[in-house]
Amino acid sequence: MHYILSADPQLPHYIAVDAYLRDITTDTVELQLPAWRPGRYELQHFARNIQRFAIYDQAGHPVPFRKITKDRWLVQTKGITSLVVRYNYFTSIINAGTSFISDTLLYVNPVNLCVYAEGRIDEPCSLTLAIPDEWPVACGLKPSGEKQLWASDFYELIDSPLIAAPDLQRIDYTVGEVPFTVWFQGNIVPDHERIIDDFSRFSAAQLDLFGEFPEADYHFLTIVLPTAYYHGVEHRNSTMLVLGPDDEGEGLYIDLLGVSSHELFHAWNIIRIRPQELLPYDLTRENYFQTCFVAEGVTTYYGDLLLRRAGVFPDAAYLKELQVTFKRHFDVSDRAFQSLTESSWDLWLDGYDKGVPDRKVSVYHKGAIAALILDLHIRQVTNHRRSLDDVMRLMWERYGKPFIGYSYADYQAVTEEVAGQSLEWYYTLCIEGNTSLLPTLNQYLGFVGLQIIHDENGGVVLEVVPDDLIGTLNRRKWWGID
Repeated sequence: MHYILSADPQLPHYIAVDAYLRDITTDTVELQLPAWRPGRYELQHFARNIQRFAIYDQAGHPVPFRKITKDRWLVQTKGITSLVVRYNYFTSIINAGTSFISDTLLYVNPVNLCVYAEGRIDEPCSLTLAIPDEWPVACGLKPSGEKQLWASDFYELIDSPLIAAPDLQRIDYTVGEVPFTVWFQGNIVPDHERIIDDFSRFSAAQLDLFGEFPEADYHFLTIVLPTAYYHGVEHRNSTMLVLGPDDEGEGLYIDLLGVSSHELFHAWNIIRIRPQELLPYDLTRENYFQTCFVAEGVTTYYGDLLLRRAGVFPDAAYLKELQVTFKRHFDVSDRAFQSLTESSWDLWLDGYDKGVPDRKVSVYHKGAIAALILDLHIRQVTNHRRSLDDVMRLMWERYGKPFIGYSYADYQAVTEEVAGQSLEWYYTLCIEGNTSLLPTLNQYLGFVGLQIIHDENGGVVLEVVPDDLIGTLNRRKWWGID
């Protein structure tokens, strides 16, 4: 399909969409708007943001259609060779998964507002932007003309957010032969040299871990708001980041580093190393899966660890981020009823809401703690000859690179192969269990000279064990410090 996006000529905050479908050979066509977006595993019902909706044939005559689900339309196309679907989409908020339009910004997540024709989702797509000539465009898609972008299929289209704005800034760097671009929109004066140095370091650390990069290039698309915000979403060869505000301290920059490293790791882990239940995405309904502790937990763990390994974070900064992860789990949901696998499944129910007290755990925070335990266990039993790095490299070689999807059993088998022993205890306790992980975590933290204690209010505090030479040496090996 081909899409033209423009400002609604009559209504502010509405994006007008003209979607063209050609070469029709059937008597009916079913048009579908996605019900959710990859990266957030909940139904979001984007169709509720459509105000008007009409369909015309190649001669400009109205075509009969009716809605058959909340976001699916049945169109009568007998004798019709092409259609144009005209509708508008309301935009009111900016986060890393929405779309927005104003006099100075066009920000689009195509998954929000692009319909597709059932049975033709694998066909190429193009996107034309009705914007001023002087506005640059930040996007992972390749240009195919003036203000036009091209995608190999609908899946690539919806995995490619874009920003177009007169104040768009870009910073380029290269790691190996891979070009990276960091884009900024908003009230910010970025430190180019510092960004190039730090981003190059953690990008190189991630490429070193996996041995290669899945894509030809990569884009960090960043909108900086005047209010406090922190949100990122992974995409095929880009990430969409919304942060704010840019104050005089280090807060925004630390947030930028943390979320950027996390989202870049997703370029391997979930974009390509993907659970079989999500391959391909079914955009019409829930896609239940148990392994979000791998997709998000392992990624959360590595996002900060690789900043330390790359020398971007010093010891104190990494330990501070580690303590934040521990506090978010142990101070909030250590006594939760659900396991990681159950909470992964129920992301589609209430995974992003606070929900009932002590019901669920975070696949991000407890998932990262489980990943840390697994990494330190493998390092301990192999004297650092192997680690979670080896697990992720095997997952890439066997499932990500051939893009075939993995199961829960596949992941367990790879971890046990790397560890050289059964890990049934680990999956029973850490992944499928709902008892506290604090004693087990402290056992493995002791291996690297760290410990968790409780403060006077019962909260957890991470400390370095004093005068522990062996623990210090193990910690340096864990962090990749020679």
